[in-house]
Amino acid sequence: MIHSMTAYARREVKGDWGSAVWEIRSVNQRYLETYLRMPEQFRGLEPVLRERFRKRLARGKVECNLRFEANTAASNELSINEELAKQVIKAAQWVKDTAGEGNINPFQVMNWPGVMEAPEQDLDAINKDLLAGFEEALNDFIAARASEGENMKALIVQRLDAITEEAGKVRAQMPEVMAWQRERLLSRFEEAKIELDASRVEQELILLAQKSDVAEELDRLDSHVKETQKIMKKGGACGRRLDFMMQEFNRESNTLASKSINTEITASAVELKVLIEQMREQIQNIE
Repeated sequence: MIHSMTAYARREVKGDWGSAVWEIRSVNQRYLETYLRMPEQFRGLEPVLRERFRKRLARGKVECNLRFEANTAASNELSINEELAKQVIKAAQWVKDTAGEGNINPFQVMNWPGVMEAPEQDLDAINKDLLAGFEEALNDFIAARASEGENMKALIVQRLDAITEEAGKVRAQMPEVMAWQRERLLSRFEEAKIELDASRVEQELILLAQKSDVAEELDRLDSHVKETQKIMKKGGACGRRLDFMMQEFNRESNTLASKSINTEITASAVELKVLIEQMREQIQNIE
């Protein structure tokens, strides 16, 4: 299976601690680059996230965002340290009795350090939930890349079939082209009133045939089609290899165009260039 480098995934995570949203998006890139944006308290997750990306992705510019919203009701729940409050009150009462004046203000007792406590959030538990949500988002992201990759594969297969068809058209025209060349050469000799022996005529025809023969280019095009199909069937991170194959396709189509001697072959050479460029545009987004 081949994968696109362009995809998007979103996954929401909820818990007693609040809610969070993972977003992962990517575009094509020669190598793998990851950019992470998240609240400061979760920066410790960065090495883990980068390692998970590295293990499952080969290429692409990947942006990963985490939006976190704490549960204010849970985080604001206060508890009182009753033993400490009793000690503070007892000490305040002794000071009041000793001084013979003053009042014990309950709010001052509550403000004494350690009397009122707000429970701290368990970051380990939150990180565990967030990583589980990230794994789900990453699975969705890779599935989206695979789905888009299959669409690209279908488009490339169509172009490969069209290239085979165009090569077949050129191959079918070659006997007629060679016969036309022979008649044209003999006609020119007659018009110039040049008398040549049969062996010389055959030599000229052989030289002309060699210059215009495209059988080798057509065979290579067929070979490139088969190799490209083989690469896509194997799947994996095959974008670079497919891009190299497009260079080989272009080389053969350029040679074919340079040897073109009639409008039909020229039209086929132009169509080949169009098909190759369409494939190349798709392959730029393949991992």
